[in-house]
Amino acid sequence: MMKNSFNYTLFWDTDKNSLDISKHKRFIIERVLRFGMLSDIQWLLSTYHENEIINVVQKSKSIDKKTANFWTIYYGIDKDEVLCLNRPLMHELFY
Repeated sequence: MMKNSFNYTLFWDTDKNSLDISKHKRFIIERVLRFGMLSDIQWLLSTYHENEIINVVQKSKSIDKKTANFWTIYYGIDKDEVLCLNRPLMHELFY
């Protein structure tokens, strides 16, 4: 179960009672990075260690390039280490 101050509306497709901040951290981090408001980002930064967030940014297949680019700048991550910035999108494969 997550803290009461967390914005459950980010998880419209998930049973909020089953979310666990440790067990589902990758899913939660990805969703907050993509769709979170400032208060959600503040919650994220106070809940998870910087290295956990960086790891998700580097390995996620579900965050978009715009989101990944922002967080690479924020954390000073080398863009070559970020999966979603180094693979073509499906529509890029066909054009």
